Amino acid sequence: MDTARKPSAPSPATAAQGAATPAAASLLVVGGAACLSASAMFVKLADINAGTAAFLRCAIAVLPLVPLMLLEQRRHGALPRPLRGYAVLAGVFLGADYVMWTLSILDIGAAVATVLINVQVIVFPVLSRLFGGNRIPRRFLYATPFMLTGIALASGVLQQGQQSGNTVRGVVLGMAAGVAYAAYLYLSRLSGQRSPQHVVSPVCVSTAAAAVASGLIALLATGLPLAISAAAWGWIVALALLGQVAAWILISKGSPRLAPNTAAALLLLQPVMAIGFALLILHETPTIVQLCGCALVIASVWLANRTPRTTNL
Repeated sequence: MDTARKPSAPSPATAAQGAATPAAASLLVVGGAACLSASAMFVKLADINAGTAAFLRCAIAVLPLVPLMLLEQRRHGALPRPLRGYAVLAGVFLGADYVMWTLSILDIGAAVATVLINVQVIVFPVLSRLFGGNRIPRRFLYATPFMLTGIALASGVLQQGQQSGNTVRGVVLGMAAGVAYAAYLYLSRLSGQRSPQHVVSPVCVSTAAAAVASGLIALLATGLPLAISAAAWGWIVALALLGQVAAWILISKGSPRLAPNTAAALLLLQPVMAIGFALLILHETPTIVQLCGCALVIASVWLANRTPRTTNL
């Protein structure tokens, strides 16, 4: 009976989870954040209804995810039933996040909405602390205000004028989108920890659920016009493949192998990289203040994740 506890005979799940080093896992999350950072550019180039963009990015992404999921199931078996429920719930949160965040942009502008949705850097570790018992390093807590300040500077929120529209509604939707985003990240991480050999399956199930959720919300909130131009279809397909399929497979692979605060902090690099894409592709030149914000985010993320393992709360 003692042999079952020997480190020389790890379970397949434990072996799979330990296969990636923290550095490799961090690179996966950063790669996923880079893919997500291109999403705003694709949505802007597509120039379509917010609800339609949220629905189509998920619905189209299901098409390549299904054969990849079947291939994964052939190798590792089906995703355990309890984790399917987690994936469905995660998808509902993700679909709500997409629609609420896009609607908040209409009320308060992209800059403020970008700041608000990144409350995930706080909510994600807190959820993991409350429900998973994961400790939050002190240095991360100290660095969080600087990370959020950097995001505010990078987004240009301190340089824009008063926004038109329903400000209160926009703020509520932006904050709610950030909480939904964090809930999706937490549930996805939980699934990856309990069955690390299944990477594509949870993403596929949650993406299908997100398509249904965002479609229903869009029908009630924005309408769901699908008669869009050929060029718009091209940008939305690119959004689905890069900003949904590639992004969440990379993040789902790397996030379970990192502390929640580390994954949350690395995802803050997303708006910073979005500025880089806007500069290279859309020729949108960032201001000095935005560049300073980017530098502050990068420095804060680096400092937050140099925490010694012994200094925990």
